[in-house]
Amino acid sequence: MADADNGGSGGKQAMREVPVDWEALEDAFENNAPEVHSYLHLGTGEVLRVVDGIADPEMHARIASDPNYMRIDPVSSREQYRWMERFIPMVDDEELQRRLTNAIDGKGAFRRFKDVLMSYGPERERWFAFRSERLRVFMEAWLDAHALVPVARPVWPTEAPPGSPEASQPISQEALAGRRGRSAETLRQQLAELAETLGARDLEKVTAFAEFVKARRAARSYSHRHDAGSGEASGDRESRELPKEGAAKAEKAERSGDEEEPTPSSRKRTASSR
Repeated sequence: MADADNGGSGGKQAMREVPVDWEALEDAFENNAPEVHSYLHLGTGEVLRVVDGIADPEMHARIASDPNYMRIDPVSSREQYRWMERFIPMVDDEELQRRLTNAIDGKGAFRRFKDVLMSYGPERERWFAFRSERLRVFMEAWLDAHALVPVARPVWPTEAPPGSPEASQPISQEALAGRRGRSAETLRQQLAELAETLGARDLEKVTAFAEFVKARRAARSYSHRHDAGSGEASGDRESRELPKEGAAKAEKAERSGDEEEPTPSSRKRTASSR
């Protein structure tokens, strides 16, 4: 696995361009479950996720020792808890502010926070946009710390055989939409076949993840429409120190663990107590 060394004694590490898959990298930074390990391929920019108990341990060891892969350090549960605290004062609805404040107090904070926002569509979209901005800050800082420069990912067009009529004609929007539709239909069929082999708990996880992807896509669309001035406002809030009362709540939530996004330390404490 690639290390963040200095590339020599006292020398500055050479910057390396990587065609980053931002969506996959964002998922990796957000998922801090202790059994999940994510790696960035420095050549392709793809993110590989290895789950303990599912992946072959020997394969995991090979990936961890491969210099083409760099392990991704996800954002801690405590930091993501602070994001919720910083978002609540941005909510205009005082009743919603009160409900969100109560939701993040104690065990299950992340799940309760999400459940409260389920009934408030616009604020839910704002939350996903706010969280995506915070994740982007962490991702860019991580890339910079490891001397990695994100570049645009290459687009590989499907070439028609030389001499064919399609080779000299541009693809129409109708044809492109048809291809995407057929591809989506194939994926839906594959997903349905996989669902037949899963149990109730696994289906619940798949459904929850699908809902998250859907909500995040809507949030990104919302963010693009309302990005004017948001960077400056969020930067001001980022610079504020965590209030003492908020720090106590974060400590309380981390000590008790969380049903949805537990930290590695909380998992270890739970295991040792048993």
